[in-house]
Amino acid sequence: MFRTSRPLVFAHRGGAGLAPENTLAAFARGLAAGADGFECDVHLSADGVPVVIHDPTLDRTTDATGPVAGRTAAELARVDAGYRFDAAAGAPWRGRGVGVPALEQVLTSHPEARVIIEMKLGGPALAEAVARVVRRADAVDRVCVGSFHVPTVAALRAADPAIVSSASAREVQWTLYRSWTRWPAPPATAYRAFQVPERSGRLRIVSAGFVRQVHREGCVVQVWVVDRPDDAARLLGWGVDGLITDRPDLIVPARDAFALIFSP
Repeated sequence: MFRTSRPLVFAHRGGAGLAPENTLAAFARGLAAGADGFECDVHLSADGVPVVIHDPTLDRTTDATGPVAGRTAAELARVDAGYRFDAAAGAPWRGRGVGVPALEQVLTSHPEARVIIEMKLGGPALAEAVARVVRRADAVDRVCVGSFHVPTVAALRAADPAIVSSASAREVQWTLYRSWTRWPAPPATAYRAFQVPERSGRLRIVSAGFVRQVHREGCVVQVWVVDRPDDAARLLGWGVDGLITDRPDLIVPARDAFALIFSP
């Protein structure tokens, strides 16, 4: 998943600045812009299918309303997920058949792409369903699955230990403390990656010291959401392993320029 000779760029929600977020259109557009992979969010549908959408409700991004969990995967595929994108420009994706996709459809549509999957609400049922889909799509070696919810990520690790997972919020906190205090790293961790913002409110998470701590513990750090080339250059200078961006069209060239200058 993370073996590479240069920092990776992931299109956040497929590249939410370029096309309707978390849709097949966005994932295709983000990869076409040169991203190494993409990040997506999943919820469970009413019939227990992991579907790709960020919010627990449909209101913000589609022409429908109400909870995602109140509709089947087939019903969600028929809502207009391009309805509200770029309304100021006349909503150019409205009415173009862009629905809420199932996770399995996303993984099989892009069989070479690296994919970060964030599990939202759903607990163990969502985790177990995601593990089954990843295994069925033969995607174990190219996904990293995480969640802010500790029970959810714990259930994913129990369901399929071969699937790479990222640190939960609690695990991020302990690693941040170790970067401040030089506490010894644990002998082993269940996670292999950190997907974190540079700051959370007034708290700085990502720094050169935090990146060194993550690397000492044998993991990688990928920062979200990075949309400015100057921020990308600064973070890459600190040694981050990946950038998660709404604008892969801007950040891929910034990464490439950095890699060209600093390649051995």
